[in-house]
Amino acid sequence: MVSSKFAQYLVRNEYFDLETMQKAEKKMEQYGGNSASALARVLEIEFGAAHDTVYEALSIHYAFPTFKKSIEEIPDVQLEACKQVLDSMRRDSDEDFKRKLLFHKILPFGVHKSNRDLLRVLATDPTNKVIQEITTRTQFRRLEIYWAPQKTIEDIIARVAPQKNEFLQLLEEAGQIVNEAVTQEVEVLDEQALDEEINKSLLVNLFEGCLIEAVRRDASDVHIIPFGKDAVDIFFRIDGKLQLWLRQENTAPEALTAVVKDRSNGVDRFERDTAQDGFAQRVVDDHLIRYRISILPIVSQEYERRFESVVIRVIDDRKVITDFRKLGFQEQAEKEFLKSINTSKGIVIVTGPTGSGKSTTLMAALHHVIHPGVNVLTCEDPVEYVIRGARQLKIGHKMSFEQAIRSILRHDPDIVMVGEIRDKITAETAVKLANTGHLTFSTLHTNDAPSAISRMYKMGIETFLLAYSINIIIAQRLVRKLCVHCRRPLSKEHWEAAMQLGLSREELEAGKIFEPVGCPKCHNGYKGRINVAEALYFYPEIRQEIVKSTNDIDEERIRKIAEKHGMLSMRDSGVERMREGLTDLTEVLFVTSED
Repeated sequence: MVSSKFAQYLVRNEYFDLETMQKAEKKMEQYGGNSASALARVLEIEFGAAHDTVYEALSIHYAFPTFKKSIEEIPDVQLEACKQVLDSMRRDSDEDFKRKLLFHKILPFGVHKSNRDLLRVLATDPTNKVIQEITTRTQFRRLEIYWAPQKTIEDIIARVAPQKNEFLQLLEEAGQIVNEAVTQEVEVLDEQALDEEINKSLLVNLFEGCLIEAVRRDASDVHIIPFGKDAVDIFFRIDGKLQLWLRQENTAPEALTAVVKDRSNGVDRFERDTAQDGFAQRVVDDHLIRYRISILPIVSQEYERRFESVVIRVIDDRKVITDFRKLGFQEQAEKEFLKSINTSKGIVIVTGPTGSGKSTTLMAALHHVIHPGVNVLTCEDPVEYVIRGARQLKIGHKMSFEQAIRSILRHDPDIVMVGEIRDKITAETAVKLANTGHLTFSTLHTNDAPSAISRMYKMGIETFLLAYSINIIIAQRLVRKLCVHCRRPLSKEHWEAAMQLGLSREELEAGKIFEPVGCPKCHNGYKGRINVAEALYFYPEIRQEIVKSTNDIDEERIRKIAEKHGMLSMRDSGVERMREGLTDLTEVLFVTSED
């Protein structure tokens, strides 16, 4: 049985089964908690339960009223009342407390009509102790607390108290940045003039504001590119596509690049003729964000100038998927992937081009198998995300990637992640680990799953070692997800192309195959991304086919065997995503163009 009343309530009402609840209570004891809200947090963080499901159950259990309206259903007068309460809190309390409430998704929503001391409050967790601070930090002495879904509160906050970017506000107040440091007549860059421009302009605010805005817009990368001799373009990569965020006129490209270097670690401000890699970190909305910075010298028509391109990777630990199920693999691929990682040995390879979600998939797989009883070692260059429970090797000038790979074998590992199989050394190490009873994860840059076998064979790995060391190869791409608010049935002029992919006329006539439109809630008809993947599980027939290969690997033969066992090709996986209403014809054709 389970001990707490909330746990009993969840089992009785079939939110979770008894076994899951017993495990959750044990985990809660490890964390040192014993309250219903502690159990709710454990269920969400450790067992992948949906936040709204758990906390709505918690609110019902404690008899809190619920508020389940969408932003479109809330009258403007109510939103204005909410805004007035928040504005009054600036006067009656302090701005830090207001930020604290909004951070915890606690929203003062309005004052009771007949009792001005009574405040209505919406919260995603109605038991959050921060709520009780309202009565000591404001004029309100009584609270009426409602549970509301996360999205409802986030949408209201975005409407009545949008987050401000103080650096960009300073820029607006100061007006245009004047460019006097570099003119057409200047053939050699004047460092003193450059310093003066950096100091007197607000380029620092532009750079800092850009870092904050990239996080808030969910960008994966920032690109800073010279545009002529006195302008700079700043792009954000959102859902895999570059979008122009700002063209900064009347600014020397060298000046903004110098600011980036000055406010980063590991790069030389005065070096302009070689590639440089650096890093930075900032606290954005109460969360530590890391940035990896790459700087490359580039050629331009302004031959007398020394321009550089800057790309900044945004590393936000909140984006790490720790629940394998949230990766969204299709049924058979997920089942075979889980079978491959729930074992004590063998290689699991994820393949695809840069930006195809390989690292995300491996992170989720690692989190699925990590527990205190195993020694998990990772060897990546560079390390992007810190993995709790793993020992991540530090690559540097005193220990190269190759040295680290060799050292892993002597460090008593159970599970190993090799960032990339890049040459014969890493391939042989992965095979040796697998054949000595270790579970090994790695990535490879190939177009599809069967070609990964050929690539390792050409690196010099013998066929019988390949056949019996690899558990599964996952080849994947990311497609943009259609916005559910504005998508529409596929236009008739595209039906022929859709039918060539394997969709039937009946499916198209039913209006369940969609195309993008575009609305205020999305980016040109898309919001978010999801994978399309082919999962090549090493069935005995596939192992036999690899072993009997002599001069070359017959990729087509291997593909046919795998498809006989139910493997979806990348394109077929994409078509299934179209049938699910998640993506469209253009995205599928784009990411599977080599098929």
